[in-house]
Amino acid sequence: MKFDDKIPIYLQIQNYLNRQIISGKILPGAQLPSVRQLAVEVTANVNTVQRALSQMIDEKIIVPQRGRGNFVTVDVELIEQLKMKLIDEQFALVYRQLHDLNFSDAEIIDKFVEYVKNRGALDE
Repeated sequence: MKFDDKIPIYLQIQNYLNRQIISGKILPGAQLPSVRQLAVEVTANVNTVQRALSQMIDEKIIVPQRGRGNFVTVDVELIEQLKMKLIDEQFALVYRQLHDLNFSDAEIIDKFVEYVKNRGALDE
């Protein structure tokens, strides 16, 4: 995993795992690899990975089971809330960036609709 120096690594690991869960690459109820295995997978320190997992446990996205490991929550509503939070964060980022370029709300909406309509042509 390639890390951005401007963002704490544990947050980047948490974001990576959240995206894996939201996208269905890690399913609800699935057991996560051990902390050591995750550290190797994302090329980070074990303590940093544990901090990311602790945050996710606090948010109830991950459920620890003593002696068995960490599991993704089976609460699909909680996963959906996580997905909506991520979408809101992405829209907020793009919105601020476009507003900084002096685009009006109407222009932003128009350009987004145009982008979605033309997206198929852009992928070809």
